[in-house]
Amino acid sequence: MADKRVKEPKGVKLDHISKIYQDPKTGKDFYAVHDVALDIVPGSFVTLLGPSGCGKTTTLRMIAGFESPDEGEIYLGGEPINALTPNKRDTAMVFQSYALFPHYNVFDNVAYGLRLRKVPKDEIKQRVTDILALVELSGMEQRMTNQLSGGQQQRVALARALVVEPGVLLFDEPLSNLDAKLRVQMRTEIRRIQQALGITAIYVTHDQSEAMSISDQIILMKGGVIAQMGSPTEIYYHPNSEFVADFIGECNFLKGRVASSTFGQTVVQLPTGTAAVNTEKAYAPGAECEIVVRPEAILIADEGMLPCKVELSCFMGSYQNYHVRVGDTLVKITDNCPVNKKIYNVGDNAFISFDPACAHLL
Repeated sequence: MADKRVKEPKGVKLDHISKIYQDPKTGKDFYAVHDVALDIVPGSFVTLLGPSGCGKTTTLRMIAGFESPDEGEIYLGGEPINALTPNKRDTAMVFQSYALFPHYNVFDNVAYGLRLRKVPKDEIKQRVTDILALVELSGMEQRMTNQLSGGQQQRVALARALVVEPGVLLFDEPLSNLDAKLRVQMRTEIRRIQQALGITAIYVTHDQSEAMSISDQIILMKGGVIAQMGSPTEIYYHPNSEFVADFIGECNFLKGRVASSTFGQTVVQLPTGTAAVNTEKAYAPGAECEIVVRPEAILIADEGMLPCKVELSCFMGSYQNYHVRVGDTLVKITDNCPVNKKIYNVGDNAFISFDPACAHLL
């Protein structure tokens, strides 16, 4: 089963969809989701990411059919589906709570959707056996779900969704009930299975490391609208706003003015010196700007670009964690593999530097 594709995966198109709710306190209407437009390629793994209340779960529930858009149309495989009930849509949902039937064993939980569809008994047995092998639960068919660990229950929920061979698989924060180590293991499993089957997957999470590790594309949402969408690499290295940069990993922001700029590189005048950043366009001299640079991209040394004073020096095993003061700005540094490197202590004066290709200008 692992190398066998399910039926052809389907794409999803959100054509300027919006969802309006009423605020229970004020009685006023507000947009929970506003004018969201995107095309999800068949067979891709797309994550809706963002803080609580950003509209990601409401968007997923509209695709599933549990909510109806107040504006716009949703298309699945080119077909409009706004008017279809959840059971008539070619989708399957894996819930945060697993939503397993406690009075059914593993086999009967997974077979439930196939029995509703009146699939023949022999085919049900074969399909359930195949899908349990794929999620590595072979031999557990007769176990009751309350005898399973959290990770095993999540695998049963995943198998139950996959066995009906949906065109699109939907995930609503499926790993939030698991401990940290198991989360990492399960997200790797989910990605492995999605790639093995070639299925289209839409995944909701507020965990940026989870989104980074499994997605082909991340849709980062804020206040009901899309803040930015792109590959994990694009969003990490080329955020389009301070919100995006700060939400995806740790970031440093150095405020300054454009000293000079050509197509390819911009020199920024900072309070304590100048720094160059590779840019894809020229900026007007004198314009206010911010350099975005990740902690792991910064080097600390006796000589360099900008003078600094060390305020925190902490050994973390695989890296030395520094907080340094550059002018009035606190800058975080992740100095990887610190063995055989000079370690700077609190109160030391030093310099920071970074490669122009490893910084981004806002």
